[in-house]
Amino acid sequence: MLLDKARTAYRDWKARPAGFSFAREGVRKTRQTREVVLPENTLKLLSFNIQAGIGSQKFGDYITGSWKHLVAHPRSVENIEQIAEVISHFDVVGLQEVDGGSLRSRNMNQLVRLASLGDFAFWHQQLNRNLGRLGQFSNGFLSRLHPYEVTDHRLPGLPGRGAIVIKYGHPIQPLVVVVAHLALGEKIRNTQLAYLYRLLREYKYVVMMGDFNCRLEHLDASPLSELGLDTVMADNLNTYPSWAPDRHIDHILLSPGLASQHTRVLHDCRLSDHLPLATEIIVPDDVISATLEHRLPLIS
Repeated sequence: MLLDKARTAYRDWKARPAGFSFAREGVRKTRQTREVVLPENTLKLLSFNIQAGIGSQKFGDYITGSWKHLVAHPRSVENIEQIAEVISHFDVVGLQEVDGGSLRSRNMNQLVRLASLGDFAFWHQQLNRNLGRLGQFSNGFLSRLHPYEVTDHRLPGLPGRGAIVIKYGHPIQPLVVVVAHLALGEKIRNTQLAYLYRLLREYKYVVMMGDFNCRLEHLDASPLSELGLDTVMADNLNTYPSWAPDRHIDHILLSPGLASQHTRVLHDCRLSDHLPLATEIIVPDDVISATLEHRLPLIS
């Protein structure tokens, strides 16, 4: 069975359109110059590890479905389309484990497809692990608003972990959003968190979201705790595994000056081995005031 799937995948690859490029680097979207603006008061946020559309439904799938990490499976495109429907209800979306175009995603850049289906005005892909046609492991960011700056950061440790730093508004008083996927090991993860602390300590308003691969108490004892970030609050924030969630390892963390509402885990979204985490933040008045007073052109 696996041999037949490999043969089919190879045949599809041989028949790919001329000019296909499997290496899609994270890029800033080029646009005409316009003014950068923020919404009047709130932003709806979502963080989701989408597992490259593989859609594991039980622990046994990690073994019996391991072939899905190498070649496309029948529901891969359908899963991405269903994920697009989920994220379309949000303003700012941070994604982990996005495939940028390989055999397992049917040569489709999943982030570009999600941006198109969800009608997002801005997208940014960070390619963290390039395995050629076997996998384009990426973080992704989708936004209905145009940031004035987006930067990629390769995190300390073995290759494959990264963070995207997105800045909205104006440098005088920006709203900084970070999308990150951290290491499994505590020692390396703390080194990564120390790096992020040094990167973000000068900013007043920070949102950090992503798959941190650790519980909240580990974050409280890590170098990141120096930032004083608070987790968004709800009754049950367990996100992993999606079929029987008992671990809160996907997080949305906020600076003390940021308030949130309507925080929830989307328990009915069984499209990955993680569940999505959502919240709505109130944009501070001084961020909006700085943006209105000092208008910036869009990044290009």
